Amino acid sequence: MKENIFELTNEELKAIATSLQLKIEEGLKKDGQEILDLPTHINPKEDIPDGKVLALDWGGTNFRAAIVEFKGKEASVIESKNIKLSSKETTGFNQSKLFGAMAGLISQLKNLDKTVTQIGYCFSYPAKPELDGDATLLRWTKGIDIPDMIGQPIGKNLVEFLNNYKGIEANFKEVKVINDTVACLFAGLTRIVSGTGYIGLIVGTGTNMAALMHLDKIEKLGNKTTGLIPVNLESGNFCPPYLTTIDRLVDAISNNKGSQRFEKAISGGYLGEIFKTVFSCHKIKYDFDARDLTTIINHPDESPEEYVSVARWIYVRSAHLVAASIIGLAQVLVAHDPTVKNILLTADGSLYWSDDYNELVAAKMKELMPEVKITIGKEMAEPNLIGSAIAALS
Repeated sequence: MKENIFELTNEELKAIATSLQLKIEEGLKKDGQEILDLPTHINPKEDIPDGKVLALDWGGTNFRAAIVEFKGKEASVIESKNIKLSSKETTGFNQSKLFGAMAGLISQLKNLDKTVTQIGYCFSYPAKPELDGDATLLRWTKGIDIPDMIGQPIGKNLVEFLNNYKGIEANFKEVKVINDTVACLFAGLTRIVSGTGYIGLIVGTGTNMAALMHLDKIEKLGNKTTGLIPVNLESGNFCPPYLTTIDRLVDAISNNKGSQRFEKAISGGYLGEIFKTVFSCHKIKYDFDARDLTTIINHPDESPEEYVSVARWIYVRSAHLVAASIIGLAQVLVAHDPTVKNILLTADGSLYWSDDYNELVAAKMKELMPEVKITIGKEMAEPNLIGSAIAALS
């Protein structure tokens, strides 16, 4: 490929940002839009009581179970275990089989005792937050497909299963379910400052964003009171302009054709598919993924020059699209509150913190929206576990 079909000008990226901004506003007015804008009815406490929490985290690849302990407002993961639960491992699963795999791992935690009665669950799939802190599964992404769980409460059903599981002595009384972007947002919050916006971002196997938004700007809630509430965008479902024929082909062969178009253009779960589609007439290993893509970029002498160029083009476009999406959300926050001049971004995900990816994102954001200072927090240890534990005690 001689021409870089993945290159986007700043004007095109600004148009992508504006398109997302408008779709976020649509989602704040009405349910069921392209951008779901799911308000999470949990506000993080600044004064977290001492104690231990069972924190769970299920993303696109692994399921993790951990004991998080709070002492003097400081949180630490004192024990953690994980198993692989990707689309491959869960093929043919129903709810009972999935919960059995999860319970088997949880039962191995040595620090899980009868004092642990609360669960914080970071669940990284589209789900509607409920007023009691639970959430209802809307649909699966990332190749997962367990039909009997759709439309069901995520936390309540799991708690019932765990409380009847022979290998677990703890008796769980409460569960709070949040998305990974909200968990990331919670983990990065120390205190809320007037004139500052707050965004949580995930760029790993999948991608999504969340932000603290003013209640009275979320028209579909019909709430005129003041205050901030976390909103999970489910922005991976954004269908941006300027996608390529290659992107359409990747979407066509996916198991959720027509949805998650933004995720399919930028996330680690799909960058390998984009590369393989470009070189569909070449012998590329079937499980070529984002890690293989970055290996080609980092070791250019070991691959054909054409492979190195295309891999870099795909990687850079991903970072620039992420920058445009952050700007789109930032424009919403500024439109809602013109006093916002600074935005604090807490980011997580293996792709985001790989090589120079976050630097590419930061540089492009400055070009696209120089009038607002967007500060990217440092890479955090276990933000999903810490954030979900904060939710459990809030």
